[in-house]
Amino acid sequence: MTRPDDMTRAILPLLLAGLLALPCAAPAQQYPAKPVRVIVPFAPGGGSDFVARLIGQKLSEALGQQVVVDNRPGAGASIGIDAGIRAAPDGYTLTQITPSYTINPTVRPLKFEALVDYAPVVLEGKGPLVVLAHPSLPARNARQLIALAKGKPGDIIYGTAGQGTIIHLATELFLHTAGVKMTHVPYKGGAPALVDLMAGQIQLVWSPPQTGLPHARSGRLRAIGMTSAERSRAEPDIPTLAESGLPGYEATNWHGLIGPKGLPRPIVERLNAEIRKIIAHKEMEKTLQANGIEPAGGTPEQLHEYLRREVEQWRQVITRANIRVE
Repeated sequence: MTRPDDMTRAILPLLLAGLLALPCAAPAQQYPAKPVRVIVPFAPGGGSDFVARLIGQKLSEALGQQVVVDNRPGAGASIGIDAGIRAAPDGYTLTQITPSYTINPTVRPLKFEALVDYAPVVLEGKGPLVVLAHPSLPARNARQLIALAKGKPGDIIYGTAGQGTIIHLATELFLHTAGVKMTHVPYKGGAPALVDLMAGQIQLVWSPPQTGLPHARSGRLRAIGMTSAERSRAEPDIPTLAESGLPGYEATNWHGLIGPKGLPRPIVERLNAEIRKIIAHKEMEKTLQANGIEPAGGTPEQLHEYLRREVEQWRQVITRANIRVE
């Protein structure tokens, strides 16, 4: 016959094991129990804000809790990202990131390690930039543009959304790959650069398709090429720079979601799975493609590896071009 003391000794380890397992299971079972905040480190109305709100609306339905977008612009996105990185790792504060996340570690001092102090969740989408020229520039494709720039070093003036932005670095990558020189005019955002391009004050701008292509369709500007490795499904008639004289050239404008370091794995997996389902839906795919974005997806580990490669690519461009952000 088993004595009460023996029974207690047999059962106690099992009870303790069960209690220790409860905190690990709780995040997946209870999350989310309140609204989820997504920090967008840019002002309302931009591409990152658009993606966060578009996906956030569907994520609200999937999670059964409201997803609230919190715009925190400033310092090349580092203010909003820093706030997201320092938030509690409970799944209720997430951060929308773009190429600035992989550019900033090289161009400005940060309070965190970009590839260490975070939890990757999912790559939402990737898209090209479009190279736009004023109609007075006698170049209709990348080959003609390169020939023109080689014939008149420094004469062509290009505008960007500012020092150290993806638009600036994508242009610098073009200049290095093509072996040409042009004159840079940085603006405080992409919109004023496009205004001056249409006025003929500058000759070239690398632009997100959703903001630049309407002006090309109207005839006010000319589309020279796309910066993606393959042609855009939304604009298949516009060739890539890679196929037009610059093999291997690629510069991507992407959107991803991250959380603070220590975000429980069950929460990461839940968010990853829900967002992958959202961006795989046909209507969402059409909406994203219409705005120059191809749905991405993949695992958190794949997002981490993608960010690692982006950090290295832009570090090389920044160092080579001696780019500084004041």
